[in-house]
Amino acid sequence: MTRTALLAGSTGLIGTQLLQQLLDEPRYSRVTALSRRALPVQHPRLEVVLSDLDDLSVHADALQADDVYCALGTTIAKAGSRKAFAHVDHDLVMAVARAAHHAGSRRFMLVSAIGSSVKSPAFYSRVKGEVERDLRGVGFEALHILRPSLLMGERSESRPAEQIAQKLAPALGLITRGRLARYAPVSAQQVAAAMIACAFSNQRGVHVHEAPFG
Repeated sequence: MTRTALLAGSTGLIGTQLLQQLLDEPRYSRVTALSRRALPVQHPRLEVVLSDLDDLSVHADALQADDVYCALGTTIAKAGSRKAFAHVDHDLVMAVARAAHHAGSRRFMLVSAIGSSVKSPAFYSRVKGEVERDLRGVGFEALHILRPSLLMGERSESRPAEQIAQKLAPALGLITRGRLARYAPVSAQQVAAAMIACAFSNQRGVHVHEAPFG
């Protein structure tokens, strides 16, 4: 039996990989991408819904999907302020989750980050922890939270600190073994593949996944 998928955040590093892998996955008869702008991708099973995500009630019919993949995320620098960052990484994620659950979605897969905690002294990690906490209360049959560390891949936007870290990735890979494995660099392709595997694992409840993925 085929399923349907909904993707929020299809233009970022993981989102672009997710979109391609979802379209390549024959177990999905339809893939709906929520996007703020037109996508440079065409596919007979792809439906693009243009929305700023602030009012999803007007797209209620389009949100009907078995599995929801959320790769929404930004940086404080790009967002312009802590408030704007939290709006994307928390408020919009929750808006998608609640609307999709109301439409009947059963499984939710989220890209979070290593170190996420509501008690973290770091604002970024604290917001990530807060959205993880709040998603647990939405009521999905299954919630999968993936916490990658350093992401490997080419972004459309410039992130100098991340680019430097990626150059150091081979050395990081050597020292992040054993108990430190969860801090190992991971490719966007691996994270996307792990999210899809989570959806088809048919596990119920809340599951937190850290590196190594796959």
